Amino acid sequence: MTAASLRIGAFKTTPGQDEAIGRVQMWTRERYALPDDATVMVLELVCRRPDCPPLETVVAFWDAGDQRRHFKVFKPVAEVVLDDLPPSWLKDALCAEPADDFACC
Repeated sequence: MTAASLRIGAFKTTPGQDEAIGRVQMWTRERYALPDDATVMVLELVCRRPDCPPLETVVAFWDAGDQRRHFKVFKPVAEVVLDDLPPSWLKDALCAEPADDFACC
């Protein structure tokens, strides 16, 4: 089994999804003043909790201090608009996790 065949079976994509992911990554870099080479992950996930929208977009990034930050937008990635991202002044409150939380692993 190759990585490509695993990807096809594990991930479903819709037309324009790659462009939408790239757009959200670009907006995240701009909004939070991240360098061009900063890691920004954008995932569209199925939410199975009661009263949760069927698809949500999760964005995770690492800031200059190497702290992971993340937030959710409760809609599919193709429907995310710039105004859905939290404002830049909330960057430090975006679910930052101390580096020592996973010291054992």
